[in-house]
Amino acid sequence: METFVVHQGVAAPLLRANIDTDAIIPSREMKFVSKTGLAGGLFAGWRYLDAATRSPDPAFVLNQAEFAGATILLAGANFGCGSSREHAVWALREYGIRAIVAPSFGAIFQTNCIRNGILPVILAEADVALLAQQAGPQPLTVDLQRQVVVAPDGQVFRFEIAAAAREMLLEGLDPVALTLRLDAQITAYQARDREQRPWIYLAKSAPPVPSVPPPGAE
Repeated sequence: METFVVHQGVAAPLLRANIDTDAIIPSREMKFVSKTGLAGGLFAGWRYLDAATRSPDPAFVLNQAEFAGATILLAGANFGCGSSREHAVWALREYGIRAIVAPSFGAIFQTNCIRNGILPVILAEADVALLAQQAGPQPLTVDLQRQVVVAPDGQVFRFEIAAAAREMLLEGLDPVALTLRLDAQITAYQARDREQRPWIYLAKSAPPVPSVPPPGAE
């Protein structure tokens, strides 16, 4: 997984509340079981005038010139609610989104973001609105090391994030890799436990398989 330390990029405002995963990527767009080939379906219901022909809707924020190449999304409350489809995060990541700033997130979506290298930043709704007012060609800075978002005009907004999630993103680790970093401690614990409770580690032989008489036998 790609690390996330400091990211600077264009921020696109999409301040609708309760944008669910079906809006992020409609089910008809989930034609692949891999993490690739999904970016074209991102916000397909809003991004295109006709989903079949992929004719872009000029009114949608990601189709506007000033937000071309946006890598940060400014969103409304409860972003990513609805179903637990991880395709929503995969589509955002493949499109190029590295951070999403919102007042709140769907819980499963938030976890999926962290596991796929997207930083979900929670700020007060008023602060997200202030950032949206400055959204445009001037880049926004998201600094995970310092846990701050820096607006184009220099205003600084601090955010909180769980220590494990922060470490995963800073180091580019998935949950398994994060656990394996504790291999020495786990091995030491097992050694101590083996001394204290040796019966737990006794090898167990498989029970004998009972013989079954053939049909008709007494």
